[in-house]
This record gives sequence, C-alpha cells and structure tokens, in this order.
Amino acid sequence: MPLLQPVKVLFVCMGNICRSPTAHGVFQSLVDEQGLGESIQVDSAGTHSYHIGTPPDLRSQAMAKSRGVDLGDLRARRFVSADFTEFDYLLGMDHDNLANMLALMPDASSAQVKLMLEYSDRFEQQEIPDPYFGEDGFDLVFDMIDDAARGLLREIRSQHGI
Repeated sequence: MPLLQPVKVLFVCMGNICRSPTAHGVFQSLVDEQGLGESIQVDSAGTHSYHIGTPPDLRSQAMAKSRGVDLGDLRARRFVSADFTEFDYLLGMDHDNLANMLALMPDASSAQVKLMLEYSDRFEQQEIPDPYFGEDGFDLVFDMIDDAARGLLREIRSQHGI
C-alpha cells in the first residue's frame, strides 16, 4: 500500500550531468524493480547552472545503459532552496556539493541532508569522484552509486515502513 505522501529523494552533484543523474537513474530502477514507484519519488539537480536543460553526459549515459539503466530522458536542473522543503532526502556526491546545498538551507528544513556514500556497504571513502574531466572513472562511479543506492533504499524502506 503506498504512503499518503511519497518519500522524495533528490541526488545532487555539481552540474547534474554525471553523478547525480546516474544516481537518479540507478535509484529509480531499484524503486521500479521493487514496485515502489508510488511510494518513492526521485529527482536530481546540480549546484551550478552550467548545463541546465541538457541530458546527462554521453559517457554517463553509455555506462548506465551498459548496466541496464537508461538516463536518456533526464535533463539537468539547478538545485534551489525550495528543494529542502520539497524533498525528504537530499544526497550530495561530495563535500563541495554538500556545502553548496547547506548554504541554501532554510531554517525550518526537516530534510535529511547527507553524502550519498553514507549509505554504502562496500566503499569506505566519503565522496564519489567526479568523472567529468577524465575518460575513465565512470565504471567506479556507477559501482559506488549502485552500492549506496541499495543501502539508501533499505534505509528508506525501514524508516518509512514500505
């Protein structure tokens, strides 16, 4: 039975074209696989406005597609302070993302604001590296996101009884 109000999750990186859309797509796939689409809503955003309206980086799309996740319909948007009231979970990919998010946080926010890798079982580091400026790293980023997304979904199911 779906919740009266769905749990809303927002993934955030710098430009919203590599890490956060990958997290968006991976997490949405897990939600859909478990039939939780009415109980959990997913989105992604970037702390900077470099790529607003553009699809994810082609390298991120190719990596995700090779793992069964389609990012083609996603479009970059900018993180805004209203996201603190709209979403229950705000997950940054690195400390800079987190700091940029927190700088916009209103006083009355009840959103859980964390680093994505806090939900990881396999990876000890805190930050998901930005693969944008290299030709490799997209495999590792996908693996890190996939692991943390599974941990996040377990946490949400446990905390919200879904």
